[in-house]
Amino acid sequence: MNIKKRNYQKELERVLETADEKDRPPALFLHCCCAPCSSYVLEYLSQYFRITAFYYNPNISPGEEYEERQRELRRLIQSLPARYPIEIRESVYAPEIFYESVKGHEADAEGGERCGLCFRLRLEEAARIAAEEGFDFFTTTLTISPLKNAPLLNAIGEEMGEKYGISFLNSDFKKKNGYKRSLELSEEYHLYRQNYCGCVFSRRGSEN
Repeated sequence: MNIKKRNYQKELERVLETADEKDRPPALFLHCCCAPCSSYVLEYLSQYFRITAFYYNPNISPGEEYEERQRELRRLIQSLPARYPIEIRESVYAPEIFYESVKGHEADAEGGERCGLCFRLRLEEAARIAAEEGFDFFTTTLTISPLKNAPLLNAIGEEMGEKYGISFLNSDFKKKNGYKRSLELSEEYHLYRQNYCGCVFSRRGSEN
């Protein structure tokens, strides 16, 4: 995928300026990977949007890890001050969906094509639901990680937005000290922080 270099933070700020001028805050369907990554994004975007945090991560392994991350996200949302209310949408653990989507790429290096397929899986489901339920925007917390490919995530998000007819909110949440703030919030709320991205392949890498 040929991706042109862009300033996604500036693009986000232009949308936020428009959102803040509206009488009623727009609705955002926010794919969330875990509580630590979501913390700053929720703090930041809840000043402008009515957010539904969508926990959809069939890549996570094992099932106990999936449940732990989901519980922590729920606890964070219940505790985090927000200008507009934040709701959570949870999903049933279905790892077989992930394994089918990355079939043939099990041996890929971390950050390679397998990760792109995983991004696509989660963003497509977020786009589909956001469009069906009439949200104004959808996006993901994944761009906050220094280890994630923000241009690729934004390109996939835009593609899925076009496919389903829903506006994708471009982002690079690590900018403006976003990642640093997520570390501070993780400490403040005593959030569980995992030492691997989520899938069994990244877990093996972290153990080597």
